[in-house]
Amino acid sequence: MKTLHFYAVIIGSEILNDRRTDKHFPFLRDALMQRGHTLFASFIIKDDHELIRSTYAMIQNDPDAVMFSFGGIGSTPDDLTRQIASNVFSDGELVSHKQFHSDIIERFGDAAFPNRIHMAELPKDAELLPNVINNMSGFYLEKRYFFMPGFPEMSHPMVNYILEQFYPIAPKTYRKTLIAQTSENNLIHIMKQLHEDIEFSSLPMLNDGKATVEISVASQNQELCEESFQLFIEDLNIKAIIYKIT
Repeated sequence: MKTLHFYAVIIGSEILNDRRTDKHFPFLRDALMQRGHTLFASFIIKDDHELIRSTYAMIQNDPDAVMFSFGGIGSTPDDLTRQIASNVFSDGELVSHKQFHSDIIERFGDAAFPNRIHMAELPKDAELLPNVINNMSGFYLEKRYFFMPGFPEMSHPMVNYILEQFYPIAPKTYRKTLIAQTSENNLIHIMKQLHEDIEFSSLPMLNDGKATVEISVASQNQELCEESFQLFIEDLNIKAIIYKIT
């Protein structure tokens, strides 16, 4: 089964210059993990046209990408996301979304013009994400590129909606972990034998000044996970290296 690559793109100069504290990364990380998914990458970037464009383009080049983008979909001049999303993921045009156009007028009346109404200008074929706070929607493309407001109160319910609708539960992942009283260098020859479908990590540590390493292997294939872990166990036993399975 194909492994999805979940990306977070958090747009906000105010986070980078410490005027705001990011809340999106921990929320998305935990929401994914509760359903058996994990983040593939996360980016916090400033409100810069070329930086946003190049980040989106990089993610689009990953055929397994699912993107959660936070921020920049409002009506002020620094809200760049809608146009860049169209440039990267669609044909570059923005078209007025009929339902969103109506929602904006219903909420703001005459005050929807001349600025707020532009929030309804979305990439072609965009679909709406419900906003439980004020009905000013986010949007998505291809059921895998999701664009939400920067306000956590609005975007975090959207994340839950997205996961419930499109990515509810991941296949079970099996994981085995040990801590060995040796340097990771002594186990590299085993690491090189691992199957490409094994998710693997080696975390070196110092324990009372002595080299220690945490080895972890994981796979959706339980048998493959067990076999890969056993390679390390057998090598450690042959070398009489002390280890603990955690």
